[in-house]
Amino acid sequence: MEEPCISPELIERCKKQDEQAYCVLVDMYAKRCFGYFYRMTGKREISNDLLSELFMKLVTKIGSFKGGSFEQWLFTIASNVFYDHLRKQKRDAKLIEAQQKQIAGEEYHKPKDDDRSDELAAHLSKLDEPTRELITLRFYSDMSFKEIAQSRGEPIGTVLSKVHRGLAKLRQYMEQKI
Repeated sequence: MEEPCISPELIERCKKQDEQAYCVLVDMYAKRCFGYFYRMTGKREISNDLLSELFMKLVTKIGSFKGGSFEQWLFTIASNVFYDHLRKQKRDAKLIEAQQKQIAGEEYHKPKDDDRSDELAAHLSKLDEPTRELITLRFYSDMSFKEIAQSRGEPIGTVLSKVHRGLAKLRQYMEQKI
């Protein structure tokens, strides 16, 4: 997918704390960033919180943007926000224990035949975090394999093979309907 047109003037206005310029960036990226967080967490409330945190970080970190792909820079920050969220969860042992009890007590409701997206989200959550992130960045955030490889500091072949293996595992889950 082609990156939205981000002008250097818009970035400069943001660096000067122009509120309207931030609104333009939020309008351009909110939907895709929310989609990324939702696919990673599976929860709307958490996704909204992470999205808010991302855009607050955008305000404080916009000065560190030195050019290049703004989208890649933004999704790198989004990834860091998500992993900060995970680390915070892990530090809070009581929260983890409560979540495990909640997960153990919940029953998975079979999705309707015409609503495969919920089923896909359930199976996507079964993948390990790095694989789920790669698939989410590629298919829900519309980043190219090259952009993903650059943002992760990995060779493009490595990213391609990880996504391929993740999709194969996801396909297997979908076929088993577990």
